[in-house]
Parts: sequence; C-alpha cells; structure tokens
Amino acid sequence: MRNLVILLFLLPIIGLSQGRKYSNSFLFLSVDARSLGMSNSVTASTNDVTSAYWNPAGLNHIGQSWQAAAMHAEYFAGIGQYDYLAFAKRLDKKNTVAVSMVRFGVDNILNTTQLIDENGNVDYDRITKFTAADYALIGSLARTSEKVENLRYGLNVKLIYRQIGDFARAFGFGFDLGAQYDLGKWQVGANLRDATSTFNAWSYTLDDFEDVFEQTGNELPDENLELTLPSLNLGIGRKFKLNDKYTLQPELNAEFTFGGKENTLVSADFGNISPSFGTELGYKNLIFLRGGIGNIQKVTDINNKQTHTLQPNVGVGFLYHGVSIDYAFADIGDASGNLYTNIISVKFDMAQFKKL
Repeated sequence: MRNLVILLFLLPIIGLSQGRKYSNSFLFLSVDARSLGMSNSVTASTNDVTSAYWNPAGLNHIGQSWQAAAMHAEYFAGIGQYDYLAFAKRLDKKNTVAVSMVRFGVDNILNTTQLIDENGNVDYDRITKFTAADYALIGSLARTSEKVENLRYGLNVKLIYRQIGDFARAFGFGFDLGAQYDLGKWQVGANLRDATSTFNAWSYTLDDFEDVFEQTGNELPDENLELTLPSLNLGIGRKFKLNDKYTLQPELNAEFTFGGKENTLVSADFGNISPSFGTELGYKNLIFLRGGIGNIQKVTDINNKQTHTLQPNVGVGFLYHGVSIDYAFADIGDASGNLYTNIISVKFDMAQFKKL
C-alpha cells in the first residue's frame, strides 16, 4: 500500500516528461444551474448531491435518505450536448456515497476523408457521420471526522472515456480530494481536483486514413498520453438570516492552477489565481435569486493598453418539498465574445419529499 501511494504521487512527474499537459476540459464546464448562477462560487457551501462535482466533502450535509440531480445544456448553438446525472445516498451517521455521470458530445460530424474515390472523382455517397464524445463516471465517498469537530472530507475517483468515432479512443483515471470546515458561523472549503493528475491513454485506428492525411498535409497523431494537472479551489462564505423571510448566502472563491502562465487576474511563474464571487438571496426557503462574477481576465488592445474583463452570471431557483428547479443565464455581457447559455437543472431530495 505504501508503494502504491508513492507511485500515485510520482505519476505527475512521469506524465510531465511523456505527455501533453491539458485534457478533460469537459469536466470544467460546471454542473448545476444553482452553482453556475453564482459563478461557481460554492466550494465552501455546497451541500447536496452536486457536491460530488464541486467538493465531495459537502455530500455529508445530505439527510437520512437519497438525492438525485440532472442537467442538460447545449453549447455552440446546439452543436454540443452536455448532460449530467448524479445520485447520492447517506450510508450512516458518518458516511455518504455518490455516483455521477457527465457527457459532452458532438454528434453527426461529417467524415469527408473518403470523399474522393480512387479515380479522383467526388462521390458524396462516401460521406459518413461520426460522434466525438467525452464521458466521466465519478464515484464519491464523504465522511464526517470523528476527531475534529465540524470537519468533513471527501474523495472522488474518476474514470474517463473519450471517443472520436472509430478513429481514436482514450481511457483515463484520476482523483479529487475535498474538505469543509465550519468556523463558527463561517464556512470554509477546499477542493483539490486531479490531486495526483488525471491521465488519459489514447489509442488510434487510422490505417484507412493514413494516405489521405499525408496527401492533405495533416500529421498523424503519435502521442498517446494526456495529463490534467492538479488545481486547487478555496472558498469562504456565510449564510445570513436577514429576517423571518429572507436569507443571504455570499461566497468568495479562488482557483489556483499550476500549468504555466494563464490569462487570469493573477498570473505568475508559481501559478495562476482566478477569483470569483457569488451570492444567493432566498425568500422563505422557496424562491432564490442568484448572481455572481467570475472569469476575470486581462485584455490587451491594439494600443497595448491593458484592461480587465469579467463574466457576470445570474440565476433563479424554486424549491418545494425536496424538488428543486434551477435556471442560470451564464456568460452574459462579458467582453470575451462568447455566447451565453441557458441552463436548467433539477434536483430531488427524498428526505424532504417524504414530509409532503
């Protein structure tokens, strides 16, 4: 067991010398309209089935039953389909488990590599279609500490499958570690994604296209390893009871990445820091209004003048006896030129539903 632990922490060093550094970007698209409406600022406060994605430690807030969640979103004018399903159940007073599935896919992509036949003629009947899709299966375990009061911690095990038609496929695995601690009325949280780096091993089936690739000047892929480096999310927040009807829950988050300089608010050789802020105003624990700011970037114009851009998100939610319907309007009004997305997610809490 000791040798296995040592090997897991050496794998990132081995991967850095052998493979590409960035992969599995579909796992950073985010899940849950509530969290998206708050610009993903939920590391410290997440407390339901979606915690398996944001911070597995938050799963131990779940009551004595089970929860389920689902989300569907479309990107690039409906070209990309993004789906999420999750289920969580409390095992006993100290332990909670969850299973989550994420898929991002583009279907019906035209394959024109065989458009021209052996006689040099264009034959549209030779066009076929294929799907490029990424899948992740996430198993989670959360536990309340027996030695440290108000401490919760959790673990994710991620299995990755990526496929590009019949041309290429990859299998991968990785781990996340999370913790939450109640400091008086304040909540603090940390989530170390891809703790030992997440690896994808690719295999290719390109024999039928090798001649076409060479004739068109395309290079055949020869690398078979991708590496997703660790990133750390820290958060602090607090829930305020304004009166008998209204509550307010703000949270400040910061994401730390270490794969070289990026276009973030703080960018240095040691790493990058990307802050975000979100808040939720609740009315009678029934209706919720949310907003957040994130994705703060430095932009240099043609006059070499630097400015900062940011991405505001908004959302609303409705909760009734364990059934949550949430909506987020994400990526609006920013200066990056990205398209906005309408996102709807649903959550179900059996423990609350039984009280109906």
